[in-house]
Amino acid sequence: MTHVHRLEPGSAHLDSGTVLAAWERFVQGEDQVPDVRPLVAISWHRCREQYRVDPHLTEAPVAVAELDHTPEHDAVIAELGFRAASVAYEVGSLGGVVAVTDATGRILAEWGDQATLAKAADPHLAPWFCWSECAVGTNGMGTALEAHGPVPIRGAEHWCQALHDWVGAGIAVRDVVTREPIAVLGLCRWRSPLPPSTESWLANAATMTQCPLKKRARDSGAELVAAYTQARAHSGAALAAVDTAGKVVIADEMASVLLGVPACTPAVDPTLRWNPGLPELITAARYAARQAAHNPDWIGSTQIFAHLADEPTSISIRPVFSFGRLIGNLVSFGASGGAQLPQAEGAAHLWAQPRRLVAMRANRMVLLRLPEVSFAESQGNDVWLSTDQGRLRAASMSLDKLEGELADVGFLRVHRRYVVNLSRIREIERGPKGELSLVMDDRANEMVPVSRRHAAAVRRALDI
Repeated sequence: MTHVHRLEPGSAHLDSGTVLAAWERFVQGEDQVPDVRPLVAISWHRCREQYRVDPHLTEAPVAVAELDHTPEHDAVIAELGFRAASVAYEVGSLGGVVAVTDATGRILAEWGDQATLAKAADPHLAPWFCWSECAVGTNGMGTALEAHGPVPIRGAEHWCQALHDWVGAGIAVRDVVTREPIAVLGLCRWRSPLPPSTESWLANAATMTQCPLKKRARDSGAELVAAYTQARAHSGAALAAVDTAGKVVIADEMASVLLGVPACTPAVDPTLRWNPGLPELITAARYAARQAAHNPDWIGSTQIFAHLADEPTSISIRPVFSFGRLIGNLVSFGASGGAQLPQAEGAAHLWAQPRRLVAMRANRMVLLRLPEVSFAESQGNDVWLSTDQGRLRAASMSLDKLEGELADVGFLRVHRRYVVNLSRIREIERGPKGELSLVMDDRANEMVPVSRRHAAAVRRALDI
């Protein structure tokens, strides 16, 4: 994309017609669309089943949600605006448009070919209109908010029929700690393919924009360790420092047992921080972040089920700031000082309950009812589902995310590599050293190991 002015426009032919035929079948209720890319098929599934977007919608709605941008997020949006403006002439010379949206999909600014911008006015491809997937269905910018990496959407791959003459691509720049989107950089053309270098340019732009975020996150990790060290010198309670996503940066010996993480081992780099696998702690950390944004002196308390504990443990949460910016929380175990977290908030779901799980078989999307799934297993970079239809690769690329989506619908993390459907456990086997294994109710009676740190949670869940 750096040399986009050297590229010639492609053919106006957007697809062979097979995708359009698949789209027509899918909007009428058919599930199997083998001629469609998995990323698109999964997006269509969200649009139809979860967001219920009208495929005959002709224009984007006015954006009603306006996020409170942190200075750090404002800097990301400004950087993406600079990158978009720097290629506006080259993109415009090919009849294209480049745009920047915020994390809600609201277009903030756009540049490019004036004739294309005039065509874009009809579907409201313009500032202050919302292009999230839940607003207008599958599209380059909106679907980028739901995925990682560059997302190209061509012709009839768009969910809304009114966009079938467009080709677009987008990429989300994400917070390196929470992995939540901050903004999107997108390009589109009318009835013509994007230059071949589009995806690599988008990926490079996102990587370069995230570089300062990564450095700042490492600095914040070091500052959290310093705050922990200072608090540890004045407190005898079990103590841990967690980032804004609820991941552990450092924990003392007692807290490490409750969290199931290594003791006194700093994890400054955000990619190396410990995931305790405690949804209640994540909920509490995010609630604390919202409260601290309005009241920096806020301190809260609640109860969570920690590892190796048969009863809920009281915790106190104290936000940690650096130059006015929230960087994480200090969590004291056995303490109850501060405002009590509302029960509804403490039990709030972090993700919407899924109606079905999505898996892939070759180039087909398989929609699974939850009772069909025995367990999920992380293997390398993939998550595999053991189901009544056999072993299938999950559309989700993260066992942590899958755990969060299924935690309150009868699924439980029992091992760093396994999440099981509690209703599909047939037998429990105890090893010679007291270790547990779960015999699943499937054709092969597969066995799933239970790690020591998850044994107490399994016993509580099964009431044994």
